[in-house]
Amino acid sequence: MEFTRRKLLATGGAVAASSTIGGCLESPTDAGGDGEHAGSAAFFTLQDWSNHVAGDVMAFDTPVEVGEMGHGWDPDGDIVPQIAQNDLFVYLETPEFQWAVDVADDFANDDDLEITLIDAMGAVSESELLSFTGGDELLPDPDMDADFDPSTFRVGTFELIHNDEVAAWWHDDHWHGGVPDVPVDGGQVVSINVEDTDGNVPPLGEEEQFQVDARVEDGAPDGVVDIDVDGRDIEFRGIETGQTLIVFELRADDEVVFDTAAEPTVITVDEPEAIEVDAFYDPHIWVDPVHAKAVVELLADEFATVMPDAEDTFRANAEEYIEKLDDVDRAFEELVSNAELDVAVFASHDSFQYVENRYGFELQTPVGVTPDAAESLEDVSRLAQTVEEHDIDTILFDPFEAPNPDEDIPQAATVLLEETRAEEALPLSPAEGTTPNWEAEGYGWIEQMEEVNLPSLRRALKAE
Repeated sequence: MEFTRRKLLATGGAVAASSTIGGCLESPTDAGGDGEHAGSAAFFTLQDWSNHVAGDVMAFDTPVEVGEMGHGWDPDGDIVPQIAQNDLFVYLETPEFQWAVDVADDFANDDDLEITLIDAMGAVSESELLSFTGGDELLPDPDMDADFDPSTFRVGTFELIHNDEVAAWWHDDHWHGGVPDVPVDGGQVVSINVEDTDGNVPPLGEEEQFQVDARVEDGAPDGVVDIDVDGRDIEFRGIETGQTLIVFELRADDEVVFDTAAEPTVITVDEPEAIEVDAFYDPHIWVDPVHAKAVVELLADEFATVMPDAEDTFRANAEEYIEKLDDVDRAFEELVSNAELDVAVFASHDSFQYVENRYGFELQTPVGVTPDAAESLEDVSRLAQTVEEHDIDTILFDPFEAPNPDEDIPQAATVLLEETRAEEALPLSPAEGTTPNWEAEGYGWIEQMEEVNLPSLRRALKAE
């Protein structure tokens, strides 16, 4: 079978590379497979998902050793020739996995090499990616104690928030900025920030007093975008390339109390490759079971392109695994619905943004998204305050930030146990790797979620 060299870059262009990168790989047959075909993955979770989708057709390895964190890992030698022996390389096109981007870029620039490159970040649309900084600074909580009268309500602020930035705002009956371009067969989500002339924020949602909406301007081209509203979020999904005009509305009791009909905003739908994408997003899409489903589906599609004779096997395997991901998704929803707390302390880097954002709870961390960041005394003190303010009993920690992930806990978690009311520390794994004990137990991504993370979060959020 002939393999072609392709590069999937749905989330952005390649980062230029000139690097010497390395490590050591296990034999491709160690994980199973028929031995004829083999693949490599940038870290544990991508390897685990790839092996589940590939089944007996081929085996995937990873250069990241057991006990090490895949995010922030750097090889110590030249592994390009070793990875190049495989038929496929699965990675994330993000600066947070720069070594893998460099490897992929080397492969893409080698016309004599036949290897398929699969960027798993391409499974998630730009509109669903979160920035490094989190998401709520520009979206203040509603003022539930304020008395809003729809008949006298006057808009003081009307903003469109996209990727933690103000994409557009309404002022004196016209727009500054605009809606981001939308990819065909993809989407963009804007969140609406509304304030009255006194700076009070009304509650927005189907069951709330006020609702936001968007529509195509009367007489403007139809069939360019679909519009879906969820609370304060409005998603535009591209149907066909072109432009149309959008009017935003604020409603109360099915009556329009404000709209932007004085100047409808232009929205453009274009091919994905024509839309510029910011590369600096939180890469932890693999922690979220819903985004995980998208990645697994992408893997099945791309494996089938490379080996069409095994397409039925790949799709059946993916479908079976997605059922398990659905179980994890439902378990997170049930946990949060039963929780006494909506905030916990995670004494590690901020690797659960996507999970927090999806299920509606908060993990306060001492540092941001990058695992190499070092916490300060002020960072730990801030977490200690949170523990006391919320009567938190359980501190969470990333086991891969400890010297021995099976036995030790990170220093920040130790300090919090010693200096606060907290009584225990439990692991919360972003599935960036596996430990010797977990490997011996046969834990994959599913087992890390079900046997480690969900029990730990139940304790931390008091959902037992």
